[in-house]
Amino acid sequence: MTPEEIVATIEGELLFDSGRLLELEYAFSSDLMSDVLAYAHSGMLMITGLTHRQAIRTAEMADIPAILFVRGKYPSEQILALAREVGITLMTSPFTMFETAGRLYQAGLKGIGKLPLVQHG
Repeated sequence: MTPEEIVATIEGELLFDSGRLLELEYAFSSDLMSDVLAYAHSGMLMITGLTHRQAIRTAEMADIPAILFVRGKYPSEQILALAREVGITLMTSPFTMFETAGRLYQAGLKGIGKLPLVQHG
């Protein structure tokens, strides 16, 4: 899906277009940047409610070209400037993370599949 198709699907807004031709096939949803680094794949969409610098830096480190902020959140001008600097497309959704991911999944965006169970004890 292109960023334009994504924002149309979730009734969202494109905040910054990096200018790269993006065709996103997979997405990963998390507010834990450590999970993004551990599980996300290069070239996928990151869906998060975190609008701080760490989200941009995590996407940069993981080679994630686009971030979709949920729950109607808008990043600050500093975060928008950082995204411009590193070339990461930013979007926002008025829906919760669950609703946003569900709409995108229904529209054909894929998840990364089954992960191993982790026991803490």
